Amino acid sequence: MFAFEPSEEQGALVEAVRKFASKELRSRSREADERGTLPPEVTGTGWELGLLPGSIPEAFGGFGEHSTVTGVLAAEELAFGDLSAALALTAPNLVAFPVLLCGSQQQKTEILPEYCAEAFVPAAAALLEPRYGFDPGSLETRAQRSDQGYLLSGSKCNVPFAAEAERMLVYASLEGKTEAFLVRKGTPGMVVTEREANMGMNACPLYSVDFVGCQVSAKERLGGETGCDFGLLLNASRVALSAMAVGVARAAYEFGLDYAKNRKAFGEAIAQRQSIAFMLAEMATDVEAARLMVWEAAWLLDQGKDATREAALAKNFADDMSLAVTDRAVQIL
Repeated sequence: MFAFEPSEEQGALVEAVRKFASKELRSRSREADERGTLPPEVTGTGWELGLLPGSIPEAFGGFGEHSTVTGVLAAEELAFGDLSAALALTAPNLVAFPVLLCGSQQQKTEILPEYCAEAFVPAAAALLEPRYGFDPGSLETRAQRSDQGYLLSGSKCNVPFAAEAERMLVYASLEGKTEAFLVRKGTPGMVVTEREANMGMNACPLYSVDFVGCQVSAKERLGGETGCDFGLLLNASRVALSAMAVGVARAAYEFGLDYAKNRKAFGEAIAQRQSIAFMLAEMATDVEAARLMVWEAAWLLDQGKDATREAALAKNFADDMSLAVTDRAVQIL
């Protein structure tokens, strides 16, 4: 059974990320959203925490080992500070981790050291598509075999750092199966269009990207001719996003709790009112429940077990929970 007590190393990491999120991200979140970018000093300090290099083995330039549990602990704390900043700072993971988990030996040797550099390296991953009923297992973006490798055609949305990143990981349907392809910046046929405007998410640059006969070589297919384990990558993404949902909900709960304790009405704090007290109790319960579901799914992934059910349930519950908790926080205010 998985343990509930973080290791000494995990505890130190969580504490460092929590201090950074509380001191740097929260105080700068509104400014960053209005300016549409994170201040360079915040990006630099966040990168100095070593979250990504600490998850990459020494053989590839890092100084640690990949742990999904450690990753979700850090992701929750970052999102507690600011979700937009959390997504921006973890964007390089969207390329590095798939390469680490599914890449060929050549891809690992060539690519992973780039994400262990001293400075933040923007990276992009293109999975989402601008259509109703989007299904990651049935993509409309297609990859067709060609004499030179593969031709990519389709449209993507919400692609972080698409205009800035030197490398993008593009997911496409190849013969009915979702595969991933590494595409270099400036590759003919890859067109980065307008930057998207997402309320409260402007500090993380998100773009739409079109692929019109975009040619990539066979060696740029993630995992080579054997391909990638997309189910594993999808589950890892689910638990990371679920952890961020927990962080957002926890921030809303704690803000609402502090406000309720200090806001006086009719001679007493509104936290003393039964309707408010019960609402806060439900919020705390839901946050804790979601966190445990995320931890279980992350632990299963670290054990090399199939966590599809647990990751999907955690994602579904955490999404709904974060909406409900933040809505109740607004009601308390």
